[in-house]
Amino acid sequence: MTSAPSTPPAVTVVGIGADGWSGLPDGSRTALADAEVLIGGARQLDLLPERCTGVRVPWPSPLRPAVPALLAAHAGRRVAVLASGDPMHYGIGRALVEELGPAAVRVLPHPSSVSLAAARLGWPLEDTEVVTLVGRPSARLAAALHEGRRLLVLSAGAGTPAEVAALLRARGFGPSRIRVLEQLGGAREHTVEGTADDWPHPPGDPLNTIAVECRRAPDALRLGAVPGLPDTAYEHDGQLTKRHVRAATLGALAPAPGELLWDIGGGSGSIAIEWMRTHPSCRAVTVERDPVRAGRVAANADRLGVPGLRVVTGPAPAALAGLPVPDAVFIGGGLTAPGLLDACWEALPAGGRLVANTVTLESEALLADRYRHYGGELIRLAVAHAVPVGAFTGWRQAMPVTQWAVVKPRP
Repeated sequence: MTSAPSTPPAVTVVGIGADGWSGLPDGSRTALADAEVLIGGARQLDLLPERCTGVRVPWPSPLRPAVPALLAAHAGRRVAVLASGDPMHYGIGRALVEELGPAAVRVLPHPSSVSLAAARLGWPLEDTEVVTLVGRPSARLAAALHEGRRLLVLSAGAGTPAEVAALLRARGFGPSRIRVLEQLGGAREHTVEGTADDWPHPPGDPLNTIAVECRRAPDALRLGAVPGLPDTAYEHDGQLTKRHVRAATLGALAPAPGELLWDIGGGSGSIAIEWMRTHPSCRAVTVERDPVRAGRVAANADRLGVPGLRVVTGPAPAALAGLPVPDAVFIGGGLTAPGLLDACWEALPAGGRLVANTVTLESEALLADRYRHYGGELIRLAVAHAVPVGAFTGWRQAMPVTQWAVVKPRP
């Protein structure tokens, strides 16, 4: 039995480094020389010799929205797309595969800037965290800052090293060592270094990768990688799920990579922020009716390294209309709003989690009723803090929190 001939890929993606044509293997050179259309950044297209006779099309800006139209305009022709280093590592390869499907895209990778940087530094990649700031806010770097951690930061341009140094200083990591590796793999490869506290260098080559060895200042606030950040990490007006209750709440919500949380009655945004800090792919939407608090949520998210937190200003349940389907819902306020609990329950898919906290008797009665109908777990969280009592020490009890946690059953 003979199999049908396979369809040739619609697009070949060729990774290229700062060493240009001389650093490409024969297969990549052949693909570029045979292409009728060559798409890439202006810098990458300039690295190709005259023997590559295809029509040269520079990427427009912004790049991602332009991909479908460009591919449609050159359908049926041999198309080669140039990418920096490994196209499937924060590169254009992902967008092309999402648009065309994996069978229609052939990828010819080059060593990535991450691989080259790790080789120069002697850093094992499995022990190094990679954070990209290409097309992303520098604030997202804050979530990766931990004492002794090694980071490789993919730079957005010549000004990124100074931005990274400023962020490190602002987050209490001024003693961190920074090395900027420019034009990796090329004839003009160069490295500059210093600490964030006294970063001395003006903007250099826009093609750079930043290596950071994290060192926390002695007086800096310690922010761990697990839920339960100190209450002082947040700006708030008293509307804050306190540290110990917050840790228990995140445990009940059980965030997993890629999942989406609705945080209803955001207050200071602490639950959504710590949900997103558990994994870079975790997403969250905070719904807060008070505009001042909503602004405070956004500021807290930015400072704590999750600027991608979406903040919706408006009352729930009306503000929930049109939001993407959640994997989990947390209700920290407004439980007695008509229809809120029902709307959240209906929005959850089977297997989704709902956690609701309250300190009032009226809302507690509501949760007890739902517990009788749907099951789950109904608990009371009580925390006491040691405080001075004259010359001695005693316990001061915080208001107890009633929590209902439930998984929506499958049909």
